Amino acid sequence: MSERITQLTRKVVRRELHSSRALPSVAAAVLISIICLYVMFEAALKAAGQEAWLVSPGQAGNWLGTLPGTVQPALLAAAGLVVFIIGLLFFLNAVLPGRRARHSIPNRRTAIVVDAEVLASALARRARIAAGVTPDQVLVTVGRRAVDVQVRPTSGMPVNVESIRDVVEDELRLTSVEPVPAVRVAVAPSGVIGQ
Repeated sequence: MSERITQLTRKVVRRELHSSRALPSVAAAVLISIICLYVMFEAALKAAGQEAWLVSPGQAGNWLGTLPGTVQPALLAAAGLVVFIIGLLFFLNAVLPGRRARHSIPNRRTAIVVDAEVLASALARRARIAAGVTPDQVLVTVGRRAVDVQVRPTSGMPVNVESIRDVVEDELRLTSVEPVPAVRVAVAPSGVIGQ
């Protein structure tokens, strides 16, 4: 029973860490369905001996066979570029991992997923205290593989980069996020006056 719960927890965490492919899939299905319905409608009109609604299948086939004959090259290039971009977007959406800005925290009893902004806020608080600066002087961005800490020191007050890095790494160890990102600390060359 516990193995089944663990598998379920892993599935839930994976679902929360990765974006859904439902919207692009529905868009592709709707687009293909509209094209197929239109072709079927034109074919039904042709079979019933009526005039084509927009273009008959025979006319469309003849026009495609004569390309690039009478069509301006710029128009053909633009249409090809649009089709290429749409195809590229669908391809990249299918191939790329689609990760959300979230991290998982391992726990045997439940699934824990923390948003990157929440994690960045906790890390910024610890970095601010270690640097002895105000909240406006610290900016933390959390990515999948790295945490970037940018500190603008108060003028005339030195900042110890190693102590800030140690404090941020300690906070990451305490939160137990997986995977553990590397910590990079950058101190601005010019300080803030009167903070």
